[in-house]
Parts: sequence; C-alpha cells; structure tokens
Amino acid sequence: MTSVTGVNINGISNSLGLKGSTTIYDYNHKKWMYTDEQDANVATLPASTFKILNSLIALEYKAVQDETEILNWDGKPKSHFGTVIKAWNKDTDMRSAYKNSTVWFYVEMAKRIGRKKYRKILKKCNYGNGNFSEKGTDFWNYGDFSITPKNQIQLLIKLYENELPFSDGNIDKVKEIMISDRSDTRVLRGKTGWTRKDGIDIGWWVGYVETTDGNIFFFATRLQKDVQDTNTNFSRGRIAVTERILNDLGVHW
Repeated sequence: MTSVTGVNINGISNSLGLKGSTTIYDYNHKKWMYTDEQDANVATLPASTFKILNSLIALEYKAVQDETEILNWDGKPKSHFGTVIKAWNKDTDMRSAYKNSTVWFYVEMAKRIGRKKYRKILKKCNYGNGNFSEKGTDFWNYGDFSITPKNQIQLLIKLYENELPFSDGNIDKVKEIMISDRSDTRVLRGKTGWTRKDGIDIGWWVGYVETTDGNIFFFATRLQKDVQDTNTNFSRGRIAVTERILNDLGVHW
C-alpha cells in the first residue's frame, strides 16, 4: 500500500502535502494493512472520534434519556479555532450533535458522567492510555489522554461485533447515528476529529464500511501538520486519502 504523503486524489492535480497514516483492517481475511505501521502504534488525542464511544457511554448511563433528547444551547457563540460554527449555536440532540461534532453537547455529557465512571469504562473497553491529567472536562481534545490508530480500529471491531460492555439496544442506536453514507453497494459509518496539541494539528477519520459482497473494512486515518501550515487540504484530506486507499482495495464510492 502506498504512503499517504504525496498521494494524488481524484481531481487534485498536486499532492496533498500532508503527513500521516492510514490503517486498514480487512475483517473477513483478518488482515491488518498499514501505510505506516510505526505511526499506527503512536498515540495522540482522539479529538471528536471519541464521540463514538462517548455516545455509547452517555446512552448507557442515562446522561440523556435517548438519542433524541434535546439539550438547550446556552446562547454563547461556539467556534472551532476561531471560526464560528453555525450548527453548534442552537439547541440539539445527540443525533445532530454527532453529525455536526457539537463540542458543547458532549462536554455536558461528560459533566454528567464524571471522571470516575470514565476511568472505569475506558479501562473495560481497552480504549486509550487512561491518562486524565487534563483538569478540564474536554479530555479527548486537550491534555494527555491519547489513542493509537490501531486501538481505534480495535474498538470499532468490538462495536461491530456487539462485544462492548453496553446494551445491544444502545449499540444499535450508535451504529445508526454513525452512518454517514449508504448506497446499493455499501454502508459507511465513521467519525472525523480535529484538535491541536503542542503546535500540531491532529486530524482523524475513523470508521468502517460494510459492503454488499459481505466484507467489512475498518479504517483509521490520522493526518498531522504544524498549526502555522495553511495547507487547505488538511480537513478534506482525511477523507480523500481514506477513500483512495479503500477504492484501491475494491470499495468503490
């Protein structure tokens, strides 16, 4: 499999100019594939990819009654790295908060759940390094809590198999929330994430594709760049790189 760096994506004449890696797990053949196996085992903040597990925890422990319960926006403008995000500045439920990556909704969930419960659940799920040094609520975006791309996929496999310590009903709800695209040939579930640490932008896309021929491909792409680098490919690159690699594996878009 080719390296992420320098891959030309459909319609983009120049290379993306980004550093990172994509990790793939072919479920039927029990086969791991890497663009950079070393990077696949390096841990960083999960950013909003944590919303997959966080949604399960919130539903299971009744931080919300269900995925349709609406929480009220506090009226204060919410932004992402200085850009106001319109979708964040309104009342919302979990379905919309997941789709729009609404930070304040999940921060409120975290306040209701509490650190003690998180420590216990994340250990049971074998998710991340367990380092909760960050004193703020949003430990998945700030601090030293971290996870590797390979560990991301290990959690997704357990999710797919309904082998996580949550009710089947709540697992099914989160699987439905995760769907970002569906066609005659595949169902795609995933979550993006983007945060910063020590002057570095960290961008993720994790998830899995179920194909009509009966196979499942799990993926975790993580790209990184200096915050001073204004490369406009960074946001879309997470998805573009992954799609290119999956396409090479026979998963067509």
